[in-house]
Amino acid sequence: MKLRILTLGIAVSVLSACGGGKQDDSKVLNVYNYSDYIAEDTIPNFEKATGTKVTYDVFDSDEMVETKLLAGNSGYDVVVPTLNFFGRQIKAGVFLPLDKSKIPNLANLDPEVMKRIAQQDPGNQYGVPYMIGTTGIGYNVDMLKQRFGGSTDIANSWDLIFKPENIAKMKDCGITILDTPSDMIPIALHYLGEDPHSQDPATLEKAAALLKGIRPYVQNFHSSQYVGSLANGGTCLVVGWSGDIIQARDRAAEANNGVTVAYSIPREGAPQWFDMLAIPKDAKHPEAAYAFINYLLEPKVAAANTNFIHYANPVTQATALVDEAIRTDPTIYPPADVAAKMFTYSINTPEVDKLYTRLWTEVKTGR
Repeated sequence: MKLRILTLGIAVSVLSACGGGKQDDSKVLNVYNYSDYIAEDTIPNFEKATGTKVTYDVFDSDEMVETKLLAGNSGYDVVVPTLNFFGRQIKAGVFLPLDKSKIPNLANLDPEVMKRIAQQDPGNQYGVPYMIGTTGIGYNVDMLKQRFGGSTDIANSWDLIFKPENIAKMKDCGITILDTPSDMIPIALHYLGEDPHSQDPATLEKAAALLKGIRPYVQNFHSSQYVGSLANGGTCLVVGWSGDIIQARDRAAEANNGVTVAYSIPREGAPQWFDMLAIPKDAKHPEAAYAFINYLLEPKVAAANTNFIHYANPVTQATALVDEAIRTDPTIYPPADVAAKMFTYSINTPEVDKLYTRLWTEVKTGR
């Protein structure tokens, strides 16, 4: 899950793993994660505590990290795929089975979360959950009210996005949709009353037709730029990831720029996803990878990351350390009745994945 672009001068070590000198090769770590998906001081603090030099590269879609993993020799020691991609990548044999004795902080993880993840990673052999999020609707409160009679009630339903007469009202102030078919096609299926896990080509065509119907109103397809644009008023409506939209909300409030942003989990139900920490099978620095994963599961570290990126974490002892405004925010830690309507993503076959890609290209190009 899940803007996730971190200021390189703060969080990314300028020393790469292949840098010169007589550096201890065991004290090197190459991480590939979503942008803006870690607290600003987490990497520096880990480097200071362990003497490890970290190169932290970023991506903004699961498709990007999967391409590198399946090609082999990615050069990374820790990667952060979303669960449905992770499950497929396990089957492809790209990850190192975890030596759990090297991650003692696994004891800190919520057992219920581990059970859900085990459905795609039996025995939790290959990955550790990092963050939990949802995909929903972000919007400029004032812009929405101006166009819907002073109310924001419409934002509580996917009708705002998928009914042309509704989304058309927001076109003039800027609409962005995630550039990820793995999010958007299941959401469209769910809205249509179809199984979001469906792999039937005719059913997937229905989802594509729905998305094509709103294409004329979408200004941009992107999976990270919408955070800054939503915060500064350049975009008024997005389908995006929960933590990103909440970051945009807080940035706007801190800037006191007159923009009010809100996030909604639509009442019909929405995706809930888990981003995983995993070690590629060909990682050159697995010991450093184990140390880093274990570090991220420290309650204080997990809480600091949640406080910065506004995604829920699965470390049970961290919850009390999370800022009260965050841990009591129902869009970050959804109540049981909301969570009951959420769905996870399925693992697609290569054939279905190709169909997703073709249909998404058609949606974006308006064909």
